[in-house]
Amino acid sequence: MHELSGPVIEPESGNIKRMVVMLHGVGSNGDDLACLAPIFARTMPDTLFFAPNGIEAYDMAPPDFQGYQWFSLASRSPYDMLQGAANAASILNPALDELLQRFHLRDDQVALLGFSQGTMTSLYAALHRAKPLAGVVGFSGALIGADVHPHAYTAKPPICLIHGEEDMVVPFSALAHAESTLKKSSVPVEAHARPLLGHTIDAEGIEIARAFLWRVLSGSAASNAA
Repeated sequence: MHELSGPVIEPESGNIKRMVVMLHGVGSNGDDLACLAPIFARTMPDTLFFAPNGIEAYDMAPPDFQGYQWFSLASRSPYDMLQGAANAASILNPALDELLQRFHLRDDQVALLGFSQGTMTSLYAALHRAKPLAGVVGFSGALIGADVHPHAYTAKPPICLIHGEEDMVVPFSALAHAESTLKKSSVPVEAHARPLLGHTIDAEGIEIARAFLWRVLSGSAASNAA
């Protein structure tokens, strides 16, 4: 099995009650999102944050460029992107199961957070697990595959989508498409448009994500302690 590697930020208490796994965008690495961990940790005690590198070297990089991807974007056809996300999920989900066992956590004590291609991968993986995770936060991403190969989702975790209205990389229209598609499948979803924002994450988006993560994860920890 492919073993994920990347920054791990453990809680100061040493007591791990929940975990957030953060998936970066194409061509980047785990350090890109690891910087969010200290911000979230201020109000999310006893949380382990893991920001793994993508499962492949970035295949469209210039020489000497160090970056990763969850799947190739050499072809942007909907079918090829769907196959790429499915392959990434086939590696990510077993790795998540291993992390659950290692840290003695349940599915509902783990959330995914993604940016761009990391959002695409997070959504596909979370919606195709045997049991639902606590939730998924997706920045500047898209729900891929629904128009190519419609199928029933095996898990329906709460999902929070955040997208800049001026995004020139992943079209802003992807937000409405994902929201409507998920709602039709009875997946709980909330969508947040960020005015004047491009393909990035802003302070307001971080706060939306923090509040959502704490909401979906704090209840699971409480039930575990009961």
